[in-house]
Amino acid sequence: MISVEQALAHVLALAPAPRPETVALEHAHGRVLLEPAVAVMTQPPFDASAMDGYAMRRADLPGPLDVIGTSAAGHPWGGEARPGTAIRIFTGAPVPTGYDHVELQENILREDDRITLQTRSTGSNIRARGNDFAAGDRVEPGHILGAAQIGLLAAMNVADVTVARAPQVVILTGGDELVPPGTTPAPGQIISSNDLALAALAREAGAVPRILPIARDTPDSLRDSFRAAEGADLLVTIGGASVGDHDLIAGIAAEQGIVQSFYKVALRPGKPLMAGRMGAGAMLGLPGNPVSAMVCGILFMQPLIRAMLGLEPGPLIRTALLGRDLPAEGPRQHYLRASLAGADDLPRITPFDDQDSARLTVMSDADALLIRPPEDPARKAGDRVSFIPLRSDVRPH
Repeated sequence: MISVEQALAHVLALAPAPRPETVALEHAHGRVLLEPAVAVMTQPPFDASAMDGYAMRRADLPGPLDVIGTSAAGHPWGGEARPGTAIRIFTGAPVPTGYDHVELQENILREDDRITLQTRSTGSNIRARGNDFAAGDRVEPGHILGAAQIGLLAAMNVADVTVARAPQVVILTGGDELVPPGTTPAPGQIISSNDLALAALAREAGAVPRILPIARDTPDSLRDSFRAAEGADLLVTIGGASVGDHDLIAGIAAEQGIVQSFYKVALRPGKPLMAGRMGAGAMLGLPGNPVSAMVCGILFMQPLIRAMLGLEPGPLIRTALLGRDLPAEGPRQHYLRASLAGADDLPRITPFDDQDSARLTVMSDADALLIRPPEDPARKAGDRVSFIPLRSDVRPH
């Protein structure tokens, strides 16, 4: 068996370089920017008023001043600034050339078209041209485009962006005992859940998953499934043959020309794990126990997908204080399902008593995976330990 770190290095070595595609900005949310996006225009494109009020010359203050025009958003005033004058102006409107101060309307006494300054603001209340960004400024690649980045790019007048093509991930689960959700199981059958869970993890990491029909425990059925996965960036198999290991899948994979990188990793849960190259893509063979499959998906599948997108692969490791004493650990790296409580900066993490790798209820209740290194000595409550967050609302620290 190899270590988790060695296995992850082998898996990440299977990642091809990100593949570019150009999409309209309206479809770019959640995508990974692959090439710089360059601003076409300057923002604001003119000196703009930050307030509703009056544009005036500081040299003329405190007045009185004559109001000689109005500047509104989309309707600039086009006259010439003159001493002793002011312009009624609204938020976002261009400040006419020659005026260098905008005073809030609340600080002005107006009688007909004549105003007097009663209180003066400390600042100019003018947003200078280009104080947000200028034409030619760049949004650099290598990060996910969220709502704020989409808004920025739109303001830059960028209509299309080059992003990483989402990896196409095919999920294959097999077993005569499995039937899809919504089916009434026959005696000895169970509902297939691993394929849906792994597809959700793949989508969460930025891939486009496709779930194949459940394969039967025969070489021909598995061969058909492997053929259906041709062209995928990543094939993820879950479980093995009826004997309970990956022997059948490994044999069929070898027939298809898949070069195996390793088999079996020193971790709990999830020792039986297989990885290899599949043509221009990759293959991961995950264990069949539900929790084992999900843990391996988090540890290996999601980092591989992120690497394919050009992102830092992860998984992200956080620190917490242990909530209770723990005995010494064995020879395999152990990922315990656990709950988080307390402060966001350094929460308290408490592993559940039940760590059965077949119990999805425990995995569903977990906030985190507590990491116990191989041969980790006994730990006391309050010790600092590492964990992988399982929920998006767990803040970095």
